[in-house]
Amino acid sequence: MTGNRLDILFHDEHFVAVNKPAGLLVHRSDLDRHETEFALQMVRGQVGRHVYPVHRLDRPTSGVLLFALSPEAARRAGDAFDSDMVRKTYLAVVRGIAEEDAVIDYPLQELPERYAVKSEKKYIDPKEAVTTFRRLAEVELPLPLGKFPTVRYSFLEVRPRSGRRHQIRRHLKHVFHPIIGDTTYGEGRHNRLFRDELGCSRMLLHAAELSFPHPWSGENVTINAPLDEVFAEIIQRFGWKDNLPPNWIAFANLRMPSS
Repeated sequence: MTGNRLDILFHDEHFVAVNKPAGLLVHRSDLDRHETEFALQMVRGQVGRHVYPVHRLDRPTSGVLLFALSPEAARRAGDAFDSDMVRKTYLAVVRGIAEEDAVIDYPLQELPERYAVKSEKKYIDPKEAVTTFRRLAEVELPLPLGKFPTVRYSFLEVRPRSGRRHQIRRHLKHVFHPIIGDTTYGEGRHNRLFRDELGCSRMLLHAAELSFPHPWSGENVTINAPLDEVFAEIIQRFGWKDNLPPNWIAFANLRMPSS
């Protein structure tokens, strides 16, 4: 993001995709009534027309965010998301040494909005939710924490197969590998260690790639989002740069600070 402008990753007559920075809300919400900047309004100002959100990213998550440029484009893109024709790939840094590959098949209950009144917070049966991940790299640091003389972390490529709210964050907590910097589902001691020792206070979850069949041309569209400097610095410091998938090296280098 340069000033109050977002980096545009893809733009045609039907869609526009931007690289949302961590900390930016997608649109106005009761979650943060005092905020004045939102991705939707910023993109609308940059392209000079109304835009329609196709999906959502949590406020602390960075990466590819897709908007439609018409209600019809939003409907067609929404159908693709609902029919599992869209592939979303995330990068995450988590606590502990995760399995090499895993499938998390764990139903999730829909989360109520933060400001919903108690009478509106009705129990709803959990809905199917599946997330897969593979471990790209791991590290052990000689930093004492609690009763342990070292700390260990994993670098994951994560793919949600469904779209429940906070799905990746909740699923990784469920398997005891919470995302670093996640103040809702994470581990406070590890979050503080990253902030105090490594200068990283953001949640380390990044929507790195979005791939979908274009509703008009039928061609597959793949959009990559560069890592920001804070996330890239962690990758560099832990020696993980070479563990990025080959087709992501180029876009990661766009923001990779020198060693």
